[in-house]
Amino acid sequence: MQLESMYQDIILDHYRNPVGKGELVPFDAEVHHVNPTCGDEITLRVRLSQGVIEEVGHIGQGCSISQASASVMVELVTGRNVTAALEIESAFLDLMQSRGRSVPDEEVLEDAVAFAGVSKYPARVKCALLPWMALKDAVLRVRTEEPTTHDKEK
Repeated sequence: MQLESMYQDIILDHYRNPVGKGELVPFDAEVHHVNPTCGDEITLRVRLSQGVIEEVGHIGQGCSISQASASVMVELVTGRNVTAALEIESAFLDLMQSRGRSVPDEEVLEDAVAFAGVSKYPARVKCALLPWMALKDAVLRVRTEEPTTHDKEK
C-alpha cells in the first residue's frame, strides 16, 4: 500500500469515526470558528484541569479534511498539558505551511502526519487548520480568563 493511500485511509477513518464529536458539558471555554472560504465551521469546547486538557468536544460541519483534522487533534491533545498541546499545534502548523516540502515528525504528530499531502493545496490548508486554531483560541481563553465551568449549554 502506498503511503499516500494509507494517509487517505487515516483521514477517511477519522472522518467516519470522529474522536470527540459532540457537545462537551461541563466545559471551561467554547469557541466558534468558520472558514469563510469554504463554509466549514466548528464549535469547540474544552475542559482543563490543573493545566491539563481533560477533554475536548466539537460539533460542526465541513469537508472530510476539517472534520478528520478535528478528530486527530482531539486524539493528540487530550490528556496532555497545555504547553505540550500547543507544541503539537505548532508542529502541525509548520507542516501545513510547508507546502509538502517538510518531513513530518511522526513521534510528535502521530496520525496528523496524514495531512502532509494537504499542505500542497493552500485552499485545503485552512480546512485542516480550522480545529487547531479553535483549540488554541479556547485554551488561551481559559488561561487568560477567570476559569468558570459551564454546566449548561449556551
